[in-house]
Amino acid sequence: MGDRALVLGGGGLTGIGWEWGVLAGLADAGIDLTDADLFVGTSAGSVVGVHLACGADVQVYYERQLEEPVGEMTGGLGMREKMRMAAALFGEGDEQEARARFGRMSLAVPTVPQEQRRKVIASRLATHTWPDRRLLITAVDVDSGEFAAFDRESGVDLIDAVAASCAVPGVWPPVPIKGRRWMDGGVRSPANVDLAAGCERIVVLAPMTAGLGAIKSVADQVRELGEGPEVVVVSPDPATRRIVGGDMLDPARRAPAARAGREQAASAADAVAEVWSTV
Repeated sequence: MGDRALVLGGGGLTGIGWEWGVLAGLADAGIDLTDADLFVGTSAGSVVGVHLACGADVQVYYERQLEEPVGEMTGGLGMREKMRMAAALFGEGDEQEARARFGRMSLAVPTVPQEQRRKVIASRLATHTWPDRRLLITAVDVDSGEFAAFDRESGVDLIDAVAASCAVPGVWPPVPIKGRRWMDGGVRSPANVDLAAGCERIVVLAPMTAGLGAIKSVADQVRELGEGPEVVVVSPDPATRRIVGGDMLDPARRAPAARAGREQAASAADAVAEVWSTV
């Protein structure tokens, strides 16, 4: 699988901005995470992961986060819907059954048409072709709760894979792929760190880290990796959390989140370098 993995978690539009900010700030410190052997992308992280796996210039994409968002849509759930759907993640059955309950419940919430949402995802991506480098994009089957990690060998269109990974239940429509309906990979875990098992050095950029019921936290998944790999997790500091607030899907907060990520990277650089360095 390779020695080093970069795991990019979910977190909406602000998560995309924050991740590019952290990547740019680490590059300022001489740390290049773009040379990973494996990229794992969940939700927002799938968008960033596609570009990194294609050799994107981190500084260029950081600057793009500061531009006025074009073509993005806003979305969200009311508190009542959030609480009702969250309850589905608890109760009888295993984690997959809980995810299926959650997925089925989300289908009752009206969303924009799937094709309209797909166009938004397509506009975010600089390429619509799977990169040669190893990239995993996560999603969850709405009906069965089954987890999948799509790659270039899966026979899945790249736009559809990213759209599925970004399909926040109840906010965006599920994505049809090969006769099945798929939703956000974050329904299993905010970053799905366990997909990097087998790598010796793992850096996790996680805009969200907490678990909820059947959703495993980043910390739980890191513990389950055991003592073998060296792992460092970077997540938003208090300053970033204040900037982002409670709406990670607000396009207007993407630029402030990117700036906050770049500033935060300075305090994370030593820990990341210790894990990532080949020296």
